[in-house]
Amino acid sequence: MKGYFRNIYQSLRTILIGMRITLKYCFAQTVTVQYPDMAPVLQPRYRGFHFFEIEKCIACDQCAKACPVDCIYIEKTGPRKIPKGSTEAVGGAMTRFAIDYSKCMFCALCVPPCPTDCIHMGNLHDLSGFDRQSMIVEFTELAEQGHQTPQPIWMQKEKLPEWADTRKKEWQEYVHSDDAFSGNVSGRREAMSRALVEQEIKKKK
Repeated sequence: MKGYFRNIYQSLRTILIGMRITLKYCFAQTVTVQYPDMAPVLQPRYRGFHFFEIEKCIACDQCAKACPVDCIYIEKTGPRKIPKGSTEAVGGAMTRFAIDYSKCMFCALCVPPCPTDCIHMGNLHDLSGFDRQSMIVEFTELAEQGHQTPQPIWMQKEKLPEWADTRKKEWQEYVHSDDAFSGNVSGRREAMSRALVEQEIKKKK
């Protein structure tokens, strides 16, 4: 009999706890963010569209293998490696690194397995497209243009809100990439270009 009433008590208690939290939000003041004039509120651990450091990628396929929906596509002309004391991969050319965002779950399971720490979840929250094909982002093509992450259509305009202009400059100056090329924008762009062509792997003597 005690167990019967204990179950009733616990059921009512958990319902009241849940309703207390719900009611607190029901009477909270509503705040409307005037996006895109104002920056959207993103949490520190927000998982947005990836940014990819192609100059570090050794095309090991670990990220593609970890992806639960098989939305990452990698192609290369030969094996790639990072020489000791360097942060730039050499060897075969990266011919394709693409992510199909019509499949991607933004689970971030592709990030931890990367041995060179070249793929990251970014802070880009908006990527509009007119068809499914436009949702496949070719990061090798972006690298040719000196980009690590795709830019939404509206951010390609000349006049941008202050917050969007600041974020665009961060992408153009690679502030999220902390390595030997930090602060060297032209050097990183050259390294990105080199990743798209074959580089000789120097053998140890």
